[in-house]
Amino acid sequence: MKKIICKVEYDTENAEIVKKNTFGSFGDTDGYEETLYKKENGTFFLYVNGGADSKYPKEDIKRISKDKAKAWLEA
Repeated sequence: MKKIICKVEYDTENAEIVKKNTFGSFGDTDGYEETLYKKENGTFFLYVNGGADSKYPKEDIKRISKDKAKAWLEA
């Protein structure tokens, strides 16, 4: 998936997966996944996707600071 946020491109095809968390089971309407990516320049972003009743009812990319990425990894 690609998304432009504030004139910066975030692309799951051209970034490294750092960690993926899955909540719920496949087909679970309130289940979702969050995948932390790191771009070549060192910036981070989250790819999120989930079921219709989850906190991520559609796939999206969210930019995330290094501090928030670190906290996400420790959670």
